[in-house]
Amino acid sequence: VQLVESGGGLVQPGGSLRLSCAASGDTLSTYHVGWFRQAPGKEREFVGFISVIGSSAEYSNSVKGRFSIFRDKGKNLVYLQMTNLKPEDTALYSCAAATRGGLYNPGAYDDWGQGTQVTVSS
Repeated sequence: VQLVESGGGLVQPGGSLRLSCAASGDTLSTYHVGWFRQAPGKEREFVGFISVIGSSAEYSNSVKGRFSIFRDKGKNLVYLQMTNLKPEDTALYSCAAATRGGLYNPGAYDDWGQGTQVTVSS
């Protein structure tokens, strides 16, 4: 499956953004979809994932309560809704698709998008 992220940009601290992960070549609802981020000079970090099993979602402690992941099956999209953004959320955000478990680990994902930049700054 081919993935393309969009929706990134510059936002002030406390603001919100909604990132989209659009799929082509297959039906995204049949994949687990994860979101990861990478800031300059840092390793890729797990943000969250949404499972095919009941569309349940899990999040890292750093974003829990502020970020949410949900599907739009009709549009073959997965969203990452981000609220109360902080400067430390600044990173390149990527979505990825998986068919197996171990979803906290980037190695579980077979297909990746190019990423969309999120910058949180006043």
